This record gives sequence, structure tokens and C-alpha cells, in this order.
Amino acid sequence: MSSPGRPADGQARRDRGIAALLWYGTWAASACIALGMAVDFLLPQAGLAGYRLVQAGVALFILLPVARVALMLAIFLRERDYAYTAISALVLLIIAAGVLSGLR
Repeated sequence: MSSPGRPADGQARRDRGIAALLWYGTWAASACIALGMAVDFLLPQAGLAGYRLVQAGVALFILLPVARVALMLAIFLRERDYAYTAISALVLLIIAAGVLSGLR
């Protein structure tokens, strides 16, 4: 028999997982941008290496919301919550359609 607090525990665990993804992703993207700026400032002879690192950091920032939706899709699928799984999959499809449309 499950205790009344059990659904809240699952919600809290899900929230912690999503928060961790956003926390570490933000730090990784920020570190990548800072490293790129440092390389560009301290080693100007490195060419485009610093610029590429900054680009990678910005790309990480852009991908974080997409990664969040993908993580939520996996969590809902694991929890067998098929309504929210379908919603998450639809959001990812809309994002993909937007990206493909923007590339044309």
C-alpha cells in the first residue's frame, strides 16, 4: 500500500532531476563561454579557437530547454504517464519542425 506522500516524493525527485540538468548545463555553458573568452584574450594567436568555444557555450544555452523537454519525455515514459509523454513528444516535434524550417 502506498503512502499519501508518495506522489509528492516522485514529483520532488523529478523536479530535482530537471533542476540538476539546468544547473549543471548552465554552469557548463557559462564555463565554456568564459574559457573561450579567456583563450581569445590570452592567446590571440589561437585563431578561432576562442570564438568556437564561445559558440559552443551559446549553443549549450540554446539546447538546455530542448534537453529539459527530452528529459521530461523520458521521465513521463518511465512513469507510464502517456498523456504527458505525448505532450512532451509533440513539443519536441514542434521544436524540430521549427529548426528544420529555420534551416531552409
